[in-house]
Amino acid sequence: MSISLVMEVMQAAAAAAIKIGMPILLLSLIIGLVIAVFQAATQIQEQTLTFVPKLITIAAILLVGGSWMLNKVVIFTQQIMNMIAN
Repeated sequence: MSISLVMEVMQAAAAAAIKIGMPILLLSLIIGLVIAVFQAATQIQEQTLTFVPKLITIAAILLVGGSWMLNKVVIFTQQIMNMIAN
């Protein structure tokens, strides 16, 4: 296994991780920011106020996009297995 092949695999793994994780992280960030602004405006400092909406949002994202995410992981795994076989 050459160094260039290892670097290619690592680059593909990083790209796959970003593609899979970005929707969850981005929407969690947006929800957290909206709730932080709401907390600052109303002076409500309840810790669970940020946790529950983020949890619901992440569950919804996984329900809606979970099959797409799983498909991306399966495709990446198949590519790695084909590289190993060759």
